[in-house]
Amino acid sequence: MKKIAIIVAGGTGQRMNMSIPKQFLLLQNKPILFHTLAAFKEAIPEIELILVLPENQFDYWEKLAIEFPEIHTQTPHRLVAGGETRFHSSLHGIQAINEQVNCLVAIHDGVRPLIDQQTIQRAFSEAEIHGNAVVAVPSKDSVRLWDESQKAYLAVNRTDVRIIQTPQIFSLDSLKNAFSKGYSPHFTDDASVIEHAGERIHLVEGHYANLKITTPEDLALAEILKVDTHE
Repeated sequence: MKKIAIIVAGGTGQRMNMSIPKQFLLLQNKPILFHTLAAFKEAIPEIELILVLPENQFDYWEKLAIEFPEIHTQTPHRLVAGGETRFHSSLHGIQAINEQVNCLVAIHDGVRPLIDQQTIQRAFSEAEIHGNAVVAVPSKDSVRLWDESQKAYLAVNRTDVRIIQTPQIFSLDSLKNAFSKGYSPHFTDDASVIEHAGERIHLVEGHYANLKITTPEDLALAEILKVDTHE
């Protein structure tokens, strides 16, 4: 099946305490988004890349592409305007796919640049077998959930808990069907949209280094992990 990756990035940089949106910050002297796009292109050279950004960030991204020409030469992609929420940004990416036959579509956070090639390849393989694949890792921390009847947070067996990451891979037909049913504020990720439409989610083992860069501490850690990855 043909493979497509929708990279969604809508950050503003507020939690980074910077005026530059976090997806444009430099990691190992190149924009975070470049690393994210490159991971998918290196894992699956024939993959089609769609980058979803707020429309008011298009010009800045094009300026970065002039400064870093490898953005276009090594990671050719289509640019699509994002929406009001993550749901709507994913929807715009899905709507930009022109395929007339079913294919596999990965939706990935733009600020998860440390996703490794093996996880990408494994997730696509699992999605082809099971219909979808959502990357996740076991919780390393103790977990408690609020119990309204007892008015207390009760302990949960952490071996039963998985921390959800991206990419999340689905068939194009499933995405079109699920997203056509409309938005709900209860959707926390693309998998929850698919699950709401009645499809069972298949989890695939990820890795802890696949962190989402949202704070200065995350970026500092990513610098270290990126170096370790290439040693």
